[in-house]
Amino acid sequence: MAVGHYENFPVASLFLPPRFRRPVTLIYRFAREADDFADEGDAPDHERLEQLDRFRRELRRIETGAPPEIAWFAALAEVIREHHLPVDDFRDLLSAFSQDVTKKRYADFSEVLDYCRRSANPVGRLLLVLYGNSTRQNRVYSDAICSSLQLINFIQDVASDYGKGRVYLPQDELARFEVSERQIASGNAGGNWRALIAFQVARARELLHSGLPLGRILGGRIGFEMRMIIAGGDRILTRIMDVGGDVFRRRPVLRWFDWPVLLSRALQKP
Repeated sequence: MAVGHYENFPVASLFLPPRFRRPVTLIYRFAREADDFADEGDAPDHERLEQLDRFRRELRRIETGAPPEIAWFAALAEVIREHHLPVDDFRDLLSAFSQDVTKKRYADFSEVLDYCRRSANPVGRLLLVLYGNSTRQNRVYSDAICSSLQLINFIQDVASDYGKGRVYLPQDELARFEVSERQIASGNAGGNWRALIAFQVARARELLHSGLPLGRILGGRIGFEMRMIIAGGDRILTRIMDVGGDVFRRRPVLRWFDWPVLLSRALQKP
């Protein structure tokens, strides 16, 4: 998966049962391509929004049984019908990516969480339906994990997001820690930056850990995959603090030598 909103989410890995790999791949293709409409290239905003509207029209065609205009949506329609996936979750993703085009700042954490509710949580909810485990409590756990992974991505990508004109760190928290956007623009990790990032990391970790029971509830290879995801997110948070929150010069990501640690943690059910 390319760097972006879904870098910290699972792909159709070898840990998943083979019957799920195709539908998971299609779900991620939808999310990644829609995300790219909002993020990639130099298209003007109205073209980005039109590309996202084209996906909306394809979803409507799936609901009405009309043939797709985008070829690969035929496979997505088959997966949606076969597994009874809620189309509204796909629409929520489009809503978030459209917001990326039109909204560049977030007043407080509640606004950020609302964005996560539509940009990240639908992926987890779709996978729960796919796996036949979409209970109310499981959705609560999944939402916590997915929102946390999105927050981790925001911390990792402060610099690149700013280059796209976006700041996902809440404005009231920037003010509280006396960190200015000028400091972000200059890539300055001094002053109160470390304290601000430590606050963001602690909150993301608490949210991530609140979803830990899902790794045990799902069980089998799916549960193992979930525990790997949680361990990976936690590992990145540790890496962020290891570099003193200086994500400008050393963007923390998982390396090959992290995988034995993640495997060891995933083998231990919470």
